[in-house]
Amino acid sequence: MTAYDDQNVFAKILRGEMPCEKVFEDDNTLVIMDIMPRGDGHILVLPKAPSRNILDIDSDSLTSLMATVQKMALAVMKAFSADGTTVQQFSESAGGQVVFHTHVHVIPRFDGVALRPHTGDMADPAILKEHADKIRAVL
Repeated sequence: MTAYDDQNVFAKILRGEMPCEKVFEDDNTLVIMDIMPRGDGHILVLPKAPSRNILDIDSDSLTSLMATVQKMALAVMKAFSADGTTVQQFSESAGGQVVFHTHVHVIPRFDGVALRPHTGDMADPAILKEHADKIRAVL
């Protein structure tokens, strides 16, 4: 398996070297808005400990990560009055992973509304802040 690269974008965000719209943070995890959201309220849950993906994350970090994923799934459901959530984790290029620091996508979902395509277009920072504020308000 390829070694962890501490110069990936999420490692830089965790070190405070790159900006993000922070939603939640505890000792083991950081939750940020996805800057290319596939739906309103699309967030990313990151473990603070370095790992590439589900294949190499240590079990304690995975446990903390998934506890935060559950907490955030409940929060986005309430914040957006969603009908459900999509939770995704991609491992390695063949699995669709683009940034090689473990992260889990949590996306509020609504009956009859498809996910937006992953176009690579960045969202308006003001809208991301508004969505983060809605989530933070229910935490």
